[in-house]
Amino acid sequence: MSKVLGVVAEYNPFHNGHALHLAKSKEKTGAEYTICIMSGNFVQRGNTSIVDKWTKTEMALRNGIDLVIELPTIYAISSAENFAEGAIKILDSLKIVDTISFGSEEADIDILNRLATILHDEPRKYTELLNNELKKGLSFPKARENAVLLYLNDPKYFNILNQPNNTLAIEYLKALKKYKSHIMPITVKREKAFYNSNCIVDEYASATAIRNMVINEQYDDIRKVMPRTSYDLLLEEIENKKYVIDISKFEKEILYILRRLSTYDLKKFPEINEGLENAIKNAANSCNTLPELINMIKSKRYTQTRIQRILLYILLNITKKDMFISRKTVPYARILGYSPKGKELISKIHEANPKITLITSVKNFLDSSNNKTYKYMLNKDILATNIYTLAYQKDSVANLDYTKKIVTI
Repeated sequence: MSKVLGVVAEYNPFHNGHALHLAKSKEKTGAEYTICIMSGNFVQRGNTSIVDKWTKTEMALRNGIDLVIELPTIYAISSAENFAEGAIKILDSLKIVDTISFGSEEADIDILNRLATILHDEPRKYTELLNNELKKGLSFPKARENAVLLYLNDPKYFNILNQPNNTLAIEYLKALKKYKSHIMPITVKREKAFYNSNCIVDEYASATAIRNMVINEQYDDIRKVMPRTSYDLLLEEIENKKYVIDISKFEKEILYILRRLSTYDLKKFPEINEGLENAIKNAANSCNTLPELINMIKSKRYTQTRIQRILLYILLNITKKDMFISRKTVPYARILGYSPKGKELISKIHEANPKITLITSVKNFLDSSNNKTYKYMLNKDILATNIYTLAYQKDSVANLDYTKKIVTI
C-alpha cells in the first residue's frame, strides 16, 4: 500500500501553520494518505475548542487530511504524557500508518529522541535528580527539565524541555518506545508563529492569536492567517453563534460544582494531590470568577495550565479511576470524517486489523457492543459534547453525537 502519514492535532482552529506543517510532512515522507487523530470539543491545555469537532473535521478534510479519528476526551484533556499515549495507541492499532509527523521548536529529531529515551528508561541517577528537584517545590515540568539538564550536563539540551511543542514531541517519542511501535517519527520545525504568540508573522498566527482576533472581531486579520475554507467555516459558526472562545464560558457551572463538592470529593479527580483540594475549595468559596479562582490556586508548583485541566476534569466528571482505565486501554477509533481517499483507508484498516473497533455510529455501537470499557469511555465523549453545547448562544441542543453524521467531502 502507498505510504500513510499520521498526525496528531487539535486544529483549534485549522490555520496556515497547520497547512504548512501538513505540506512539509507530506513532502518529507512522500505519503499519499493522511490520518489525523484529533482532539474533540475540549483540548489538552485545559480549554475549549473554539468550534465543535465536526467543524474542525471539515476544516481538516478540506485542507489535505483524508481520515479524521477522534482522540477520546479522557486522553484529549490529559497531561501531555497520556494525551500522546492515547494518540499513539490509536495510530499503532490501525496497522497501516508508516510515519508520524509532529511540529516542534527543535528541528533535530536525534536531540528529541535522546531526551525521550532518558524519560522512558528513567535511569537511577536521573530519578534521584528529579526527586531532589521536586523537593524544592517546583512544578513537575520544571523539576523534570532541571533533572534532565543536570543528568546530561550538555548545553545543547538547554531550552528544549521548556518549549511546549518540544515537550509534546518527546512524549510521542516516549509512547512509540513504550508500545514498541514500528511507526517512524519525523519532526517539522515550528516557525513563524509560536504557541501563545499574539503576533502575525507573514501569513501565520498561533491558534491563541486567532481566538483573540475572534474576541476583537478582527476578521480581516483572521482571513490572512487561515485557509479560505477554514475561515469560511469559522465565520459561519460565529454568525450562527455556535462557537466557544474558552473555558470561561463554563465559569458558573465550574464554581457551582466546586462549592457543592467536599474536599474529599475533590481528591478523586486527576492531578489533585498534596492538599491541593484544600486550596481549590478555599478559592471556590471566596471567588466569583474563573480568573480569580485560577490566580488564587496557581503557584510555582501548580501551573495555570494544570489548574485549567483540573477544572475540566471536574466539569466533565473525569476521575482518577477514569485515567487509570485510559492508561490500561487501547482506545477505539471513532471516525469523525473522511475524504474519498479516507474511505479507502477504512477498508485497508479493516484488512490490516480485523479486530479493531472502528465506530461510525454511536447509537449502533452502544446498542450492539459488549465492551463495557469502550462504552464507558464513549459516554464520556457524549457528555463532553452535551456540556460543550451549553455554551452556544443559540440552538444549544444535546446528543449531537447521535444526530451528527460523519463528515464527508
